[in-house]
Amino acid sequence: RSSVRVLCGSNWSLVLQGQWMLEFYAPWCPACQQIEATWESFAKESERLGITVGKVDVTQEPGLSGRFFVTTLPTIYHANDGVFRRYRGSRTLEDLQGYILERKWEAVEPVAGWKSPSSIMMHGMAGLFHFSGWIRQIHNYLTGTLGIHVWVSYAVFILATLLIGLFLGL
Repeated sequence: RSSVRVLCGSNWSLVLQGQWMLEFYAPWCPACQQIEATWESFAKESERLGITVGKVDVTQEPGLSGRFFVTTLPTIYHANDGVFRRYRGSRTLEDLQGYILERKWEAVEPVAGWKSPSSIMMHGMAGLFHFSGWIRQIHNYLTGTLGIHVWVSYAVFILATLLIGLFLGL
């Protein structure tokens, strides 16, 4: 049984309370696969360290990865009572433990308020990532299920964009 808490769009606000280390990963990512065993070992030590260790699958949670503005994989964040810091250190078990035990996170500049995952700006970013996932589903439906050629699907989106722009312009 894994000690890592799986976070999603409905329970991500748990990281706003207490101390967390949070990994954003994708199942297909080789670097993410390399850190998986270390992350599990780190989670097993979480009670001793006084933290909660979590993970987010960016392929299943595009809105949450947008809220944290994840652009590289794996991405690790430290959170302490809603104050977020990006972890950029080594991904060994010893270094992850040292980051917590030696309170190295205190020397790291927190994420700016407007870029904080709990800010209204990043709430909008989460919505944008959800919207892009919705567009991808429509494209896959048009090309996969209906058998429409890819370029025709692109043309449908171009036309929709122009019509929406004209409508909003009026």
